[in-house]
Amino acid sequence: MVSIPDEIRDAIRQATVAGAEIETCRAVGGGSIADSQRVTMSDGRQWFVKRHPHSDRFPGLFEAEYRALRLLDEPGVIRVPRPLTVGPGYLVMEAFRRGRPATDWQEQMGRRLAQLHQSTRRDGYGFDSDNYLGTTPQPNDFASDWIDFWRERRLGWQLALYGRQAGADDPVLALGERLMARLDDRLAGPDEPAVLLHGDLWAGNAAADETGQPVIYDPASYYGHREAEFGMMRLFGGFTSVCEAAYQDVWPLADGYEERILVYRLYHELNHLNLFGAMYHSQCVATLHTLV
Repeated sequence: MVSIPDEIRDAIRQATVAGAEIETCRAVGGGSIADSQRVTMSDGRQWFVKRHPHSDRFPGLFEAEYRALRLLDEPGVIRVPRPLTVGPGYLVMEAFRRGRPATDWQEQMGRRLAQLHQSTRRDGYGFDSDNYLGTTPQPNDFASDWIDFWRERRLGWQLALYGRQAGADDPVLALGERLMARLDDRLAGPDEPAVLLHGDLWAGNAAADETGQPVIYDPASYYGHREAEFGMMRLFGGFTSVCEAAYQDVWPLADGYEERILVYRLYHELNHLNLFGAMYHSQCVATLHTLV
């Protein structure tokens, strides 16, 4: 048994039905940047509490995640943990029980992701607030042009962060500059609307619930080109060709998507280089060589 601060305890009470009290609170495994507890109420419902011991270093961290979870849940096409309440330094959301993936989990994942994208189309690329990719700040000021958004708020941002610690002759910076000059050609593609992206969809941020169906969580959401979702999905594996084929059955990707997805994957490679250092350097260089 662990305890939670009175502030969080009171927030849960106020957001749940009258008369329900917290019975137990246990520490559970969570992400690499937060402490997590599972709270059980007297009426049997369970909530997942995420806390950060140094939330003052990451202003808006959980507020942005709260908004993203609400938006991802709204279409009702793929399960996400429904957020209950949020405050400085904590987020409370629905707890789900992990289960064995259904035999068609990959197919369901691809189809439901496509349906999520289809149901969240809008004008303009960005989000209503900045958020975080891991612990890296992610700027989300809206832009009307997708390539400009990707140049300034994604690749350019990551390269600038890396430039603060790297030497001027670092090949990542030299190759990155060449790619930025060619980005209009590398991302040339269909004129598609922005859609709501999970934004950090790797195998560690997806699971099966107690019925075996897909659940996604820990988003770094924004409105962007749907192909960008696959950049992170392909980086570490976990989503198979069956998943991608099911996606394309619902909403086919346009010709040339393979090269564009490589540009989107590079963003996440650069973020890992900035977060974890030299172990990702050669991977970034190899991807940049392919693109320039």
